[in-house]
Formats: sequence, structure tokens, C-alpha cells
Amino acid sequence: MQSLFTDETAAIEQAIAERIGQQKYKIWFRNTAKLELTAGTLTVRVANSFVGNWIENHFLTALQQIVTSTSGSSRKVVVSVDPSLIQPPHRGGSNASAAKDSSTAPVITSRAATVHARGKTLKHSLDSFVVGPKNELAFNAAKAVIGEEKSPFNPLFYHGGYGVGKTHLLQGICNAVAKARPGSRWLYLSAEDFTNQYVLALKTRKLEGFRQRLRQLDVLAIDDIHFLANKNAMQEEFLHTFNSIDLAGKQVVLASDAHPKMIGQLSEQLVNRFVSGMVVKIEPPDYETRCRICRRRAQEIKIDFPANVVELLAEKVTASVRELEGALLKLVAFASLSHEKVTLAMAREVLADHLSRSDPIVHLSDIESAVVAYFGISGSDLHSPRKDHTISTARSFCMHLARRCTRLSFPEIGRMMGGKNHATVILANRKVEDLLKRNAEVRWMGPSGNRACRAKDVLDELLSAISG
Repeated sequence: MQSLFTDETAAIEQAIAERIGQQKYKIWFRNTAKLELTAGTLTVRVANSFVGNWIENHFLTALQQIVTSTSGSSRKVVVSVDPSLIQPPHRGGSNASAAKDSSTAPVITSRAATVHARGKTLKHSLDSFVVGPKNELAFNAAKAVIGEEKSPFNPLFYHGGYGVGKTHLLQGICNAVAKARPGSRWLYLSAEDFTNQYVLALKTRKLEGFRQRLRQLDVLAIDDIHFLANKNAMQEEFLHTFNSIDLAGKQVVLASDAHPKMIGQLSEQLVNRFVSGMVVKIEPPDYETRCRICRRRAQEIKIDFPANVVELLAEKVTASVRELEGALLKLVAFASLSHEKVTLAMAREVLADHLSRSDPIVHLSDIESAVVAYFGISGSDLHSPRKDHTISTARSFCMHLARRCTRLSFPEIGRMMGGKNHATVILANRKVEDLLKRNAEVRWMGPSGNRACRAKDVLDELLSAISG
């Protein structure tokens, strides 16, 4: 029986690695946790509560599915802290061994490699960024950062919805700095990469090397900084990193889905640091900019697009630059495979799905503005973990409207509303759908006192505010 459990445990470990990827498996399971399988339970033993909380928040559902599919029966998954798993520090640490540890510290992933060390560049450049009225300020701020060795404003914080060019600008800044100032030290990575690298450095006793490498940079660009919400240890580590770079007069550039004050469960110190720099919102491009993006991309792939096709794409595909480029590439692929020229009739046929879904776009920020005004709360309340009745009700309606009026998934909505779990968004939708089905009375405390309104009337007024 013990041999059977050992075989099943090995199969589960292999399935976990395949499901979440080798790097995450190495960081969070192989180097950090120990699996124990019994007749009714899979116990994941970890060295400390930080790792335990991370596994519970990010991998628990996957673990339950893996155990069921691998063993053929449902088992309870339990995460348990076992201090005996903490590895003792290495003895006999001399200067030579310390230098060795520093030199063998965890290496940043290749897509985040510094150009002076590895001769690599990132995908996007500022030369390929199409500037329009909605992103002109963001682009000019990027140029200002490149032109000054001493930071003109710190940090430069970009925020906006998906596919509006935040990642393009961050990577473009890094590439431009490398070109304008050869030998400068820069790094681009996501907040998730930052977290994973920190945990790996902590686990392998090479934290000092990790910190030195980041804190001696000339430019640090971190994408999706909202990923740090509700991760207190990571926030503190990043705050120290930011302060070190800032005190040296160097540059930090950040990107997020939301304004710093709208990122729930972010420490007040970080929020204050973020808003003390330059915060720039990037809006989706207007019609003329979308036309120029289409022409630029067509020119890059050397395909001749008729003007009426460009105008159709720019008029109908408005959600994001990513969707616009995806529609364009789909059309190019069809024309190439069918050996035909791109025509307006072809575009309408091939892109019917894109065009049919191109209703006037509603952004989550529009929904949030309508909800906070209607219920008399603040945007930070909406993104916070607070659960009093008024805020909880407003948050539920906001999540329902986000699901109803946008193409965001449950995880995307949760992530953009303060790092909430996707299950929270699902439950909020069910709650509002039940209220609407019964047309139940909704009560809340507004600025002028207690208020009550039927659920359908609440929804109608919110929809009217969003569309108006």
C-alpha cells in the first residue's frame, strides 16, 4: 500500500509540473514543499506560512483537479506548515564562498535579461509605437525618461486597460535606454517574475545577490505591478528596492491595470510613493490612431491593405490594439492561404465574429465610476477587502456589470478589482442575478442616509449612467 501511494505521489508531482510549468513547480513545490498522500488526503507540507498561503491562493484548485484525475477518486488537499523543512544555513561561510553565492545567485529569466550583460533586446521599441491623442502624454513621458540620466520623475506609472500599449512603452523605454546610453544597467520583468525570483533567492540563500542586482540598476521596469496586491512581504521588498533606486537618482517605470489608489490591498506607503511620481492613464486609441496602427502593421508585414478595409477594421474593432492587430493578422493569414488579395468582402466574411462583437466599448473604469457615484462610496472602497453591506453590494453590482458589459473573464475582473479571486466574482454575479430574478429590494447607506430600491431599477439606473 505504501508503494502504491509513493507511485501515486510521483505521478501527482509530474502532473503538477506539467500543469503549472517547470519553473513554478521548481520554486513552489520541488524546492519548497513535500507531498504526502494517504487514503483520503493529499497533504502539502511547507516550511513557512508565506509559501503555504501562496500555494493555497494560486494552486489549490489545480491540485484538487490533479489529485482527482491522477488517483481516480476525490481527496482532500491540505496545506500544512512544517518548520522541520527549513534548511539550516550553510556553515563555514568565508569571503570566497560568499562571493561564490553572489555569482551563482538566481539568474533573471531570459526575456528580462539586461542588454549590457547578454546583448539581447526586448520585442517592442518606441519607434514602432503609434502615437495619438489618447497616448501622446504617455509617449512624451517615456521620451523624457530616456533623455535624462537622472530621473525627472520617479516613478513613471502607466495605467489603463488591456492592449492599450503599457507593455510596449515599458519595453520601448528599456530598449531606447540601452541604445542611448550603452553600458547602462536596466531590467524589464513582470511583478510575478519579481515575486518568483525573490522567493527562489530566499529559498536558495542568495537573497543578497538578488537585491544587489536589482538595486544597482539605472532603469527598472516592472509590468502588472497590481500583482503585488495582498502580498505584504513582496510589497515591503519592492518598497526597499524602489527606495534604493530612487535615492541613487535612477529610474523606476511601472505599469498596472488600475490607478495606484484603485489597487486594493496595496500598502499606503507604496500608494504614496507611486502617486508622488508621474501617473499617466492610457486610453484606448481613437479612430484615426487605429487607422494608422493598421497601416503601420500592414507595412511591417508587407501586405497591401485597401483603404476601405483599414477603415472597416478601425471602425469596428475598438476594444484594444491587441484585438485590432489580431483581426488584421487573421485576415492576412486567410488571404495568404487562399492566394487572394485582401478585399472588403473578404474582410467582412473572415472577420464576421470580430465585427459582430464590436458594440460600443464599455471599460471597467466607466462601470466603476457609475457604481461609486450611485452608491456613494470611493473607488478605493470598491477595491478594498472591506465587506460592510454597502460596499459589498456596490462591489457585487460592479462585478456583475463588468461581466455583462465587457468581454473580461471572471479572473480578469477579479484581478482588476483589487486582486479578488475569480470565485468571488462568480459568487457576486450569482448574488445579483438572484436579486434581479426576484426583483428584490436593495438597501444601502448612501451619503444622505438609508436608501432602498428594487434590483431591476438599480441595474437600469447604472446601465443608463454607463451608456450616458
